[in-house]
Amino acid sequence: MNQELTTQYMTINMGPQHPSTHGVIRFILQTDGEIIKSCVPDIGYLHRSIEKIAEGVSWQGFVPYTDRVDYLCAMNANWAYSMAVEKLISCEVPQRAEYIRVLVGELNRISSHLIAIGTCAMDLGAFTPFIQLLREREYINDLLELASGARLTYNYICIGGVMHDLPPGWLERCAEFVDHFDVAMEQMNRLITYNRIFINRMANLAPISPEMALDYNLVGPNLRASGHHIDLRRTTPYGVYPQLDFEVPVGKGIEGTLGDCYDRFFVRVEEIRESLKILRQAIKQIPSGEVQAKVKANIKPPVGHVYVRHETPRGDTGYFIESDGSTSAYRLKIRTGSFTAMSIIETLSPGAFIADLVAIIGSLDVVAPELDR
Repeated sequence: MNQELTTQYMTINMGPQHPSTHGVIRFILQTDGEIIKSCVPDIGYLHRSIEKIAEGVSWQGFVPYTDRVDYLCAMNANWAYSMAVEKLISCEVPQRAEYIRVLVGELNRISSHLIAIGTCAMDLGAFTPFIQLLREREYINDLLELASGARLTYNYICIGGVMHDLPPGWLERCAEFVDHFDVAMEQMNRLITYNRIFINRMANLAPISPEMALDYNLVGPNLRASGHHIDLRRTTPYGVYPQLDFEVPVGKGIEGTLGDCYDRFFVRVEEIRESLKILRQAIKQIPSGEVQAKVKANIKPPVGHVYVRHETPRGDTGYFIESDGSTSAYRLKIRTGSFTAMSIIETLSPGAFIADLVAIIGSLDVVAPELDR
């Protein structure tokens, strides 16, 4: 008797423990052999009610919670929230504090990008670059620890400026690191960025067109990799960035298609170079003076709302704050780059290999705490 052979798609769970998902995330895959038919992200494993907590703590007391929104760039998270409250209470930050914010913020940007490009390479099997990049990141951790006392969640940038001035000799140590890191970057580039095996894995994979990047509201390096010259430090500058000279790297399809995985990787590499340029200028230009504005211990902003945007390593991070005139926020909402990056994975994945999904996730630099908050 002849029977018709029938097949069906296999459902596979990737995560929430998978080592290449960059945090506690789950992907529900439907596959035909090794080919992905659909990929549905399932988030919520790290939900901590941070936005709700803001309604029950003081304005200053919420700063440490912003560290936990994105633990890879806690300085920038402190900075973004502090800018929003400062706008709400019309506070002017001293110039020295603004330069210190740039210094620690750009160091943290480099640190975050090192993890992004290192884990992306490691996910594809290149373990050595990640270990070397972790070694370089330790130099940054040392500098940030000297400034703030912590190595990961800093609580250093505060409402009105920074918690305290930089210790003696810090600027000289930072300058030494910048000179050292120029050489380390070239070593890393020879090892992985210009490695033909790595390029072949990343080039032409999951390209995002300029139109698609805007449709999905991508931000930061993921948006710039698709050719858009959009960087809030340039387009809507804040702090002392208008006084600093730097370029905005964008994707050009140098090894494949515009906006592919390699473009997203390479834009982050180029952004590290630009951050080094910014650090050199800030070290030379930083003035003397106060590092914190006079802010009341018991802040009571006027009734109203503000929305402030900040260019973190993962892009346009926004803080919306509604004040009812009390000592804590009536409502706080955080907009993060990882959330929009996660939304495009479902569109990029069909037709790719399961092994390529790891490269797609790594190229988008998704950090799980930003997804759930």
